[in-house]
Amino acid sequence: MLSKSIEKALNKQIRIEAESSQIYLAMAVWAEVKGLEGISNFMYDHSDEEREHMLKLIKFVNERGGHAHISELNAPNVEFSSFKAVFENLLEHEISVSQSINELVHISLQEKDYATHNFIQWYVAEQIEEEATARTILDKVNMIGDDKGGLYLFDRDIQQLNINSAADNLE
Repeated sequence: MLSKSIEKALNKQIRIEAESSQIYLAMAVWAEVKGLEGISNFMYDHSDEEREHMLKLIKFVNERGGHAHISELNAPNVEFSSFKAVFENLLEHEISVSQSINELVHISLQEKDYATHNFIQWYVAEQIEEEATARTILDKVNMIGDDKGGLYLFDRDIQQLNINSAADNLE
């Protein structure tokens, strides 16, 4: 059985994951209309992944005797000054999601809810990977600078991007 404070925190995370999906979707649309097919496909895939994260939380809350809430979402930013700005926003957003996950860990330990703590560890590892991916991409974007040829190659290659992080060893 979930305590009310754990249930509230998990419902907050459900909303964050839903908003993350929308943020990536907005980035995908922006990239698609700019002709950046690789970036667009990468963002569409990540939007789907964030929705899966949300659904996993919903199922957990409901299975533990709580009630998952589907709430109104904040509208994502839909305009970006450059593809670099897209990835800067991506990293900034993933860092904020990590902070929220860390708060969930803290609450679960305070409440001595070890089942939730154990469940949330998957999200901790996932966030290590998400931040590593965002940082690696941003490093590549910074190397490209304003080189149009570099952007073309980056856009083509991002679909095959596979980042190995320290979290991979935890699975």
